[in-house]
Amino acid sequence: MPFSIYQLLAACLVVSLASTLIGFKKTVWFISLGYATAIVAMTFVLVLFFYPTFQYFHWFQCISLVIWGARLGVFLYQREHNEHYRNAVKHTIAGSQNLPFLSKATIWIAVSAFYVCLFAPALFTAVNPTLQGLAIIPGIMTMLVGLYLEAMADHEKSAFKAVQPDTFCNVGLYKMVRSPNYLGEILFWTGNFIVGIPFFTAWWCWALSGIGLICIILIMIGSTKRLEAKQLKTYGADPAFQTYIKTVPVLFPWLPIYTLKDVKVYLE
Repeated sequence: MPFSIYQLLAACLVVSLASTLIGFKKTVWFISLGYATAIVAMTFVLVLFFYPTFQYFHWFQCISLVIWGARLGVFLYQREHNEHYRNAVKHTIAGSQNLPFLSKATIWIAVSAFYVCLFAPALFTAVNPTLQGLAIIPGIMTMLVGLYLEAMADHEKSAFKAVQPDTFCNVGLYKMVRSPNYLGEILFWTGNFIVGIPFFTAWWCWALSGIGLICIILIMIGSTKRLEAKQLKTYGADPAFQTYIKTVPVLFPWLPIYTLKDVKVYLE
């Protein structure tokens, strides 16, 4: 390998920082379009360096990451051009735009490093092409399930809101769990971590990858809490909505957990 793993991690960080620069134009892009772009860009760099030694699971992992990022990027772009969505978030976006430059720079560096941690299992997998492990297939399957859930949930909600913009979505996957898109995100990155397990050859590989996985799980729980609070404010007086939130789990299907409002999360 012509480069050390530390040099490759540094290269990933540079790519991530470059991809998230768009957040200085619109702050929310640090964690939306910048998120999707950073993962896709780092994956392309990984393929460029290591494709001659790739085995089937390397290709599955990288293709899944590219599809995830491309789908999310297109979805976010389309959502930003949706008038109903723009009206719903305009005050939040306007507030974030007024952050001082130092605050934006801190967010930029922090999220870029976080994206590297999320991506790290794919890097560790690629730099150890001769290793094998029983976790590879379950990991890839978990990634694919997560990708499907997230994509289908976004599609179902967008289609529903296009027809009934002022009603809560309770169709398709939303009959099983109230936040299937966030569940899909958790499963996707959990799968990416699982694929990498046989390739974590040092404690710091576990630590770096673990930070990424723990943070994305906490962020998704925090996002679920915010959505729950927003929906209660908007639909709380609707008896049908009260029935819905008392019978459909909030984040994890088949677990009778119907609210996260009392859960303490430090990445919200």
